[in-house]
Amino acid sequence: AGPVESKNEAAMSELVPESRQKPVVPMKPTGINANLLGYIGIDTIIEQMRKKTMKTGFDFNIMVVGQSGLGKSTLVNTLFKSQVSRKSSGWNREEKIPKTVEIKAIGHVIEEGGVKMKLTVIDTPGFGDQINNENCWEPIEKYINEQYEKFLKEEVNIARKKRIPDTRVHCCLYFISPTGHSLRPLDLEFMKHLSKVVNIIPVIAKADTMTLEEKTEFKQRVRKELEVNGIEFYPQKEFDEDLEDKTENDKIRQESMPFAVVGSDKEYQVNGKRVLGRKTPWGIIEVENLTHCEFALLRDFVIRTHLQDLKEVTHNIHYETYRAKRLNDNGGLPPMTVETEENHESNL
Repeated sequence: AGPVESKNEAAMSELVPESRQKPVVPMKPTGINANLLGYIGIDTIIEQMRKKTMKTGFDFNIMVVGQSGLGKSTLVNTLFKSQVSRKSSGWNREEKIPKTVEIKAIGHVIEEGGVKMKLTVIDTPGFGDQINNENCWEPIEKYINEQYEKFLKEEVNIARKKRIPDTRVHCCLYFISPTGHSLRPLDLEFMKHLSKVVNIIPVIAKADTMTLEEKTEFKQRVRKELEVNGIEFYPQKEFDEDLEDKTENDKIRQESMPFAVVGSDKEYQVNGKRVLGRKTPWGIIEVENLTHCEFALLRDFVIRTHLQDLKEVTHNIHYETYRAKRLNDNGGLPPMTVETEENHESNL
């Protein structure tokens, strides 16, 4: 047994590698930027995207539709905490109501925290203000489609721009009159036609004219009427990408929509704090107080949580639907006009 064991031990000793000294780790070169030798991970792409977005900025185009006197301009100014609507852009209140629906687009550049946003507010004075409002949504639908057409023409150019200017309407706030009864035929017809081409967010204007019970009942009635008439508002059920989105959006669809809001660009002193509100003989209605109105919910929905999704649904759904139909109807490309022919020749 002795000789066998000694042989095994000799064999094992041959298999055991010799201990070697660890290589000396070279010191970090002092001449190279420390950031290059820092943490490397896939999640750094988020920081890269953030920097790129901050440099280029982004576009957001919001349309407001509703009868005169519902506080559309005031609400948009309150929404962005800036004088961005037509009241501050040379609009004369004494002007007569337009005989037909007009489209007025006002552009602004808003900067916050180093991020630039080119905001365009599209107003529609004259909508619903006539005795005969038949087909008064047609100029609005035409304007929305014109912006899709403009984007499509830029996209199919041979030498197209690196960054195509985006004038497409990303969001349409539709103002419902606070009657407390039901939607008007005009409301239903407008949303039925336009919900197929743009993201519609229904809003009950001047909600302080209703009691809490009237407001709750009116919201339920509006939701029921929209469902019965097959009208889909944003966020649409079929565009929910996962279970988390579905859970969040279902809560918005079933509880918050349509948002009952109050707008104001005047500040008042309440309990030692300056707040946006409307002064009445019996007190001050605080715009950003959830017990008074749902303006804060609307602002969070449009700006904080769903702004990027509004842009994506516009591009991936509404614009793609228009693009597919347009190219299919015209054999693959938009028809050549004199202007497009000249552009085509210059590109060549």
